Amino acid sequence: MEPSTPKITPLTSRKPRVFAKSRKLDNVCYDIRGPVLDEAKRMEEEGHKVLKLNIGNPAPFGFEAPEEILRDVIHNLPTAQGYSDSKGIYTARKAVMQYCQQLGIKGVDIDDIFIGNGVSELVMMALQGLLDNGDEVLLPAPDFPLWTAATTLCGGIAKHYRCDEGADWQPDLAHLRSLITPRTKAMVIINPNNPTGAVYEQAMLLEMLEIAREHDLAVLSDEIYDKIVYDGAQSTAVGSLAEDLLVLTLNGLSKAYRVAGFRTGWLVVSGAKERATDYIEGLNMLASLRLCSNVPTQHAIQTALGGYQSINEYTVPGG
Repeated sequence: MEPSTPKITPLTSRKPRVFAKSRKLDNVCYDIRGPVLDEAKRMEEEGHKVLKLNIGNPAPFGFEAPEEILRDVIHNLPTAQGYSDSKGIYTARKAVMQYCQQLGIKGVDIDDIFIGNGVSELVMMALQGLLDNGDEVLLPAPDFPLWTAATTLCGGIAKHYRCDEGADWQPDLAHLRSLITPRTKAMVIINPNNPTGAVYEQAMLLEMLEIAREHDLAVLSDEIYDKIVYDGAQSTAVGSLAEDLLVLTLNGLSKAYRVAGFRTGWLVVSGAKERATDYIEGLNMLASLRLCSNVPTQHAIQTALGGYQSINEYTVPGG
């Protein structure tokens, strides 16, 4: 007896499947490249001229990349055609390590550094490796919306601590404290802050870190604007102030070196690494899953961090 052939219902006689977006995206918002940009496009179609400042993208406004960086990327193209180490090429990570030394972030080794396709990818990676469903993350309000979106997408709950416009957008520490629960796992600090432009004094950072210390929180420090400060303000690396806490510092080339399209950033793990060995193993796994970051533009990091800092010409009065 021959086996029967499974009966297949013709597509025309059954209702086709409708492919909806994942429910994981229901509470994920990224309006600066969603409804806001859609409205700008609509206005342009009506003949309006729109200046798009929704994202920090210096190149379209005439802020060109340093020539030396471009030359180095071009020079290294012949040897940058294959995958690199999943954490990044050695020279790039060595340059980041030396930059950490300049900033006063102690105890950083080559293996503590992950090169990524921009800070955005590394934010996702850091939170994916850290958060279980329902874990809470303290985020500034207003914040750069990627942080809230990434927290939500990774199963976490974003708890926004108020930054007071009347106090030059400094964090309201009493409000921050009031948000902490047993499920709070991490605190995010964006300094210099995007979108407010506030630069936190060292005293403020120390108070925030003391709260993190009291509640045993990991600290994620977004420092992508660390070189773009004005009127004598100074940006302090959070990792230089807390050797006893787990600190993840995120930075990259897109703003200070005007190469947002290169998608080149780094994540540095410092401080209480001995209490995060399993988490770091998770970061290594996530880095391996995406194979590596853009190899040609990794060659820009050493020149950018070690060469002439042309950004200083733009941040002085009259720049």
